[in-house]
Amino acid sequence: MTATQDIMNSETLMGLLAGWGITPPLIEHPPLHSCEDADRLLLNRPGTRLKNLFLRDNYGRRHALLLTRSDKQVDLKALSRYVGWSRLGFASADRLRRYLGVEPGHVSMLALVNDREQEVELWLDQELQTGNDFHCHPLRNTATVLLSKTDLQAFTDHTGHTPLWLPVPAS
Repeated sequence: MTATQDIMNSETLMGLLAGWGITPPLIEHPPLHSCEDADRLLLNRPGTRLKNLFLRDNYGRRHALLLTRSDKQVDLKALSRYVGWSRLGFASADRLRRYLGVEPGHVSMLALVNDREQEVELWLDQELQTGNDFHCHPLRNTATVLLSKTDLQAFTDHTGHTPLWLPVPAS
């Protein structure tokens, strides 16, 4: 993402989604920086809770946003071997801002709207295929939208991020 590109905010995102025919429920809540924050607040929302991991290869040339179950501990070494990337690791907060335009704790698949250069791959854990109404922050961690599978597909069609469904190994 270049410095001249505008970073989308939550309100603009919701308007864009509506223009695409995507009108998911929006749930306001206190700030949630992690899955553990949601557990502590005992938030009971319908749908599938997600863990969003922004990853990079060892050289920092390739990036992926991995979505998995909120309670899953991912074996990055095994996943790295599976996808054929050199040593997967967590990308820095600077990279998160640069590629997805959000701060740590605010990331979800909806942040891909800011990846206009298609530099981030979208990886989805195969275990999520039975889920629906995926919990996603709308570029801020004080709200959650519930994105259906149909809406997820429409969103990725519009952003150009083809989801790659993977058997994500647990550690």
